Amino acid sequence: MAAAKSSLPTIADVARLARVSTATVSRVVNAPDGVRPELRARVDRAIARLGYVPHAGARTLKSRRTGTIGAIFPTVDNAIFARAIDALQRRLAEGQHQLLIATNDYSPATEESQALNLLARGADALVLCGTGQTPSLLARLQARGMPVVHVMSWPPPPGMACIGYDNARAMQQVVRYLLDLGHRHVAMLAGITRDNDRASARMAGVRDALAAAGIALPPARQVERRYDIAAARDGLRHLMQATPRPTAVVCGNDVLAFGALLEAQRLGISVPRDLSIVGFDDLDLASQLQPALTTVHVPAEAMWRRAADHVLALLRGEEPPPVTEIEVALVVRESTGPAPRALRGRGRSDTSPR
Repeated sequence: MAAAKSSLPTIADVARLARVSTATVSRVVNAPDGVRPELRARVDRAIARLGYVPHAGARTLKSRRTGTIGAIFPTVDNAIFARAIDALQRRLAEGQHQLLIATNDYSPATEESQALNLLARGADALVLCGTGQTPSLLARLQARGMPVVHVMSWPPPPGMACIGYDNARAMQQVVRYLLDLGHRHVAMLAGITRDNDRASARMAGVRDALAAAGIALPPARQVERRYDIAAARDGLRHLMQATPRPTAVVCGNDVLAFGALLEAQRLGISVPRDLSIVGFDDLDLASQLQPALTTVHVPAEAMWRRAADHVLALLRGEEPPPVTEIEVALVVRESTGPAPRALRGRGRSDTSPR
């Protein structure tokens, strides 16, 4: 019994309808700028009329490229990564590439597994968050000659191309601002620092800035929680049990800060009169809260578009744009204010490093 003929339109069908060769149809699909506008319009009309979709497998065999870029994010349950996916996808689409995404839940082992899955599915390049990948994954990518760019971290370790910002220095700026407001009892509500180079750097930045002012960050004033509202609320409750209570809490990102603000309200703690709270990322909600959140603004769209430009240049065989540090900035809003007068300027001696 003969096999049923496929009803899907082929490149030959398009060529016949447009009265051109299949080679011309291929050029219109793959390199439209090299085809005369009137000829290109004729082929485009035939493609639209027939509903023709180019066969990705055939294109891959010819070019040895799939036109796909893989990106691995810790999670998609955070607006900062939703922004990243949107910016990355739009820029890659402009370069005629498709984005494939995976998540790792902040696990380097899962990240390695997902990276290998993306490679097995033909990803031409990878975009990775941070620089905390396993040595075995980095070695495999290097041996393969895979174009890779690391985003959200700076400065770049040897052999890595990074598009990011200095997380530690950004937090040092936050702490200096709080010190200028008279705060000496400063606490840190961090993300989980294990296997997260960005969270670790932010914690180190807070600790170093306080140490430079002769102030320690004792265990009672530092907690780590998942980037989750409920976890953040629990973290703030824990911090407010310290004696003396902190007058300012630096949060590892805006999600943690949102939870801290909600819990402070539940505990009857006035922000910023009794407690100042600072976030990191400047998500859209940060400016809409009451009080509006003081936070570190990250130009997410520009950063991820620059990451896309980097891998696209590598795939074209061009010299990519120089990897440069992304500038972030402290945005002062209503959630921070002077330390309570009774505690202003106190605390240097009882919290100094021993």
